[in-house]
Amino acid sequence: MRRGALVALALATLVGPLPAQRPRRSPRRTAPAASAAHRPVRTVIPTPRSILGFDPGDDRKLVEWPVLVRYYEALAKASDRVDYRELGKTTLGAPFVALVISSPANLRRLDYYRQLNAQLADPRTLRTSRAAREAVQNGRTIVLITSSIHSTEVGGHLSPVALAYRLATDTSAATRAILDNVILWLVPSQNPDGVTIVAHWYNRTLGTAAEGTAPPELYHHYTGHDNNRDWYAFTQVETQLTVDSLYNVWHPQIVHDIHQMEQRGARLFLPPYLDPVEPNVDPLLIDGVNALGSEIAWELAGQGKTGISINSTYDAWTPARAYQHYHGGVRILSETASADLASPVEIPFDRLEARSRGYNPRERSWNFTNPWRGGRWTIRDIVAYQTDGAYALLAHAATQREHWLANFLTIETRAVRGWREWPYGYIIPARQDSVALSALLGILHRGAVEIRTAQQPFTLQGQRHAAGTYVIVLRQPYAAFAKTLLEVQHYPDRRQYPNGPPEKPYDVTAQTLPLLMGVSVIVATDSLRVPLSGLITPRSVATLPPLRDAERGSGGEARRIGLYKSYNAAIDEGWTRWVFDNGKVPYTSLVDSVVRAGKLKERFDVIVLPDQSPQEILEGLPSRYPAPYPGGVGSEGSEALREFVNDGGTLIALNDASRFAIQALLLPVRNVLEATSEEDFYAPGSIFRLELDTTQGIARGLLRETIGWFQGGPAFEVLDTAAVRVIGHWPDDPARVLLSGWVLHPERVAGKAAIVEVQQGAGRVILFGMRPQYRGQSIATYALLFNSLRGP
Repeated sequence: MRRGALVALALATLVGPLPAQRPRRSPRRTAPAASAAHRPVRTVIPTPRSILGFDPGDDRKLVEWPVLVRYYEALAKASDRVDYRELGKTTLGAPFVALVISSPANLRRLDYYRQLNAQLADPRTLRTSRAAREAVQNGRTIVLITSSIHSTEVGGHLSPVALAYRLATDTSAATRAILDNVILWLVPSQNPDGVTIVAHWYNRTLGTAAEGTAPPELYHHYTGHDNNRDWYAFTQVETQLTVDSLYNVWHPQIVHDIHQMEQRGARLFLPPYLDPVEPNVDPLLIDGVNALGSEIAWELAGQGKTGISINSTYDAWTPARAYQHYHGGVRILSETASADLASPVEIPFDRLEARSRGYNPRERSWNFTNPWRGGRWTIRDIVAYQTDGAYALLAHAATQREHWLANFLTIETRAVRGWREWPYGYIIPARQDSVALSALLGILHRGAVEIRTAQQPFTLQGQRHAAGTYVIVLRQPYAAFAKTLLEVQHYPDRRQYPNGPPEKPYDVTAQTLPLLMGVSVIVATDSLRVPLSGLITPRSVATLPPLRDAERGSGGEARRIGLYKSYNAAIDEGWTRWVFDNGKVPYTSLVDSVVRAGKLKERFDVIVLPDQSPQEILEGLPSRYPAPYPGGVGSEGSEALREFVNDGGTLIALNDASRFAIQALLLPVRNVLEATSEEDFYAPGSIFRLELDTTQGIARGLLRETIGWFQGGPAFEVLDTAAVRVIGHWPDDPARVLLSGWVLHPERVAGKAAIVEVQQGAGRVILFGMRPQYRGQSIATYALLFNSLRGP
């Protein structure tokens, strides 16, 4: 079928909205300037070496973010193919930048192409088949390439430099085709703060035993490795800048996310992804992911690169890492094998893993056709695989420009037409907790979901709803994003073999925001017989308002809060800091040496241990690290924490840290999951039903039944009822434990305690078998943590 016929067919299936339902788009953030002043071609393009002092890929060479910024500024000044944009400031105040790269002619008409692509992103704006056909014929493939969100993946610091320089200087026919047919938005780092943290640490430790180690702090100030799990909650400023300034303005057909993985497997992963694929993702989009990932793998194999795996390792379940899968475009994840940061490694073939997820790194298979034979692996290899992979992607986007644009239009047309098996929409009552409701509506709005309100009272499922009730109709461009966040997840029961161990998902299995936030959302199966407003912008509030008196005791006295901060940096510590900072809860970070020094009650009333394994808390970093970083809290710290509690302090342990507290303080509580195999119990990030004793102060102000985020935590059995009070427990009926996600053998935790308060000496220990502040999303259970900060 000809391309024009495909476009006409897509348009013919489009159901036009009622006048009151047509969108009025007014972006919250000004788009990056959409036109570039014509500049004469400059013949002297700065090489990376001229500013960085080395070529990208040279062994043991990294620079901090300001140096990279100077290069990008100089490149844009010299080249008429490159524009430099500062989108805002990072968490720690560094410039967050993007380059737009295309032909000089395209750069002069950026605003025209942005508007053209916006029409394809919302086919309701295309009123004739001719307009649709012209938009496809005249448009450009919009590609967004992002890099180094995980800052220890240091090839991603340098590959954007090499790629940008190549596109700015190369005169080959292939590069000219890319520049003519593609508008590339290149975000050279989604975590500039981390680039500086890692480069500074690496250069400081060069030539020492610690060379090539990860820094003794989170490489994102709040989230560490979780910063690429933020693509639906939008808690971090870097995520917000990317979504507001690029995704929602330019609507890329292709997103390429450059990453690195561990050393002893494949040299490069590319899609197709493993099953399961999240069910709300358009099938045509997954077809595009499969085709493009395989195309890149084929091209790189033709160049002689070995060790390339496809359809392995990574699944496509969670939206936390794949915003564009719900906004009409493909996400191509590439994962290149790592070295020791920028230091080379030697890996003999027989030291490669004997088995990895979906393939064997030592054996040839259909999805791993040419194994790497082992040997020396360097940052130059990493940069070569990454830049050549990105270039192959751009070449495909150029030659298949009309195909990508036509399929993009088809996907968005299906979305506004609606899927037959989907409900009509969701309604969200306006009269409920204002903070949680505002947070939920704010996420939907930032994700470009259209929100309306009922203009008259109406009845649904026998329940009366007032005028002003929010309505999300699932016939809109980004309906899939709304649906995957608002519905319950049913992760498939996947085993390595029948009745065998679970086949682990790459990340968590649930993201149901109404449950996590404690907001009532109701499915509307059929159309509502009520007039709806035009699009509304929900009132913007902070995710968490200042928590007045959260740090005060029952008598009103100020509580001195210590937050344990291991040098073996724990992601949950960062999230806890983020929640405390947003809630204006004062605290002091408490490092290993301070814990070991003892006399803690003289400085603190409350100490919080974030989710971290007992071994990491106790042992910390290895001895190859310089002082003061190795060693953990050790036996001295364990004794100091016992003394702190006996002297009247409150120790709060979250999730896996509860196991440390039980062991270190010899508490009369048993973890019933200790040493339990994954075949006997498994819950990889799921939402459980939690039943509370609301007569206890820790559960004050909550409903008797709420939720608990369960992810690798303990479940408690009380050994001394005189010393231990149960604050919350999982349901007695195993069938009622799971609310969203996946769990194997819930009977193992049914009826077991999830939160307990243990009296010891003059103080107390509060153990959580859950994460009450999970990734800044579980607003429904924040109060459990904040109530724990108060005195008994």
